[in-house]
Amino acid sequence: MDVLEKDIIFVGGKGGVGKSTSAAALAAKAARNGYKTLLISTDPAHNLGDIFNQTIGGKISRVADELYALEIDAEVETENYIQGVKENIKGTVHVGMMEEVNRQLDTAKASPGADEAALFDKLISIILEETDQFDKLIFDTAPTGHTIRLLSLPELMGVWIEGLLQRRQKTNKNYSQLLNDGEPVEDPIYDVLRERQTRFSKAREILLDGKRTGFVFVLNPERLPILETKKAIELLDQYHLHVRTLIVNKVLPEDADGTFLKQRKVHEQQYMRMIEETFPKQKRIYIPLFSQDISNKEQLEAFSNFY
Repeated sequence: MDVLEKDIIFVGGKGGVGKSTSAAALAAKAARNGYKTLLISTDPAHNLGDIFNQTIGGKISRVADELYALEIDAEVETENYIQGVKENIKGTVHVGMMEEVNRQLDTAKASPGADEAALFDKLISIILEETDQFDKLIFDTAPTGHTIRLLSLPELMGVWIEGLLQRRQKTNKNYSQLLNDGEPVEDPIYDVLRERQTRFSKAREILLDGKRTGFVFVLNPERLPILETKKAIELLDQYHLHVRTLIVNKVLPEDADGTFLKQRKVHEQQYMRMIEETFPKQKRIYIPLFSQDISNKEQLEAFSNFY
């Protein structure tokens, strides 16, 4: 089964290789083929709005027939995430402690990883809740390193939460024996952790389902994108997330004229061979360098015809 036929597709790659354009063209083609498609950007440097020449933002917006888009704002999601945590612990912490707890949580908003945790929470919600509303979900993810951390979170956080649950259960058991004559005590935090573990487990199951989910990386025929893509694929393989398709973007066309471009074309051939030798197991889709930026729907359609 071709990766472009999957229900959920993640498009990743090094910054500047044309990742957003590739994801948008893929989504546009799916929509033209009759699939109700949602294109989601998790890249902090959103440019889907520029491609479709309209404001998109944090609410699902219709951009064409059967095509919808959403730009996830990490700052907004982090705020929502922290507010959710505050609601979850309300009633489990002494009233006199709540002000200090809230202060600590507000400080945590600026801590490293807070935005990624919030982004991942939103991503899970979209995967679990929007698959019933749309035929295809296509994620335009942030540059490579961010993408890898995001996609590896289900496994990492699943292990972490399982450890928390075990410790919480042991504490509750000891507490019951000491203070409550062995009767079980209500623990809303335990319930919250268990619910989150269930969500992570479902998300992980979907991500690992090769029949439903596909991973595409975009690169240019240049040394650094090739090396970075190779590392990314090897790292994702460790988490059993396998990249089956590559989009090789901005390939100089055969009819490139002028001495400079002809020399550049000769230089590019070594990287084209490097791509073939480095990624023999991946399907490779070659997209030529366009004479203009992809900035309207007609150009996007021309781009998508190469898929």
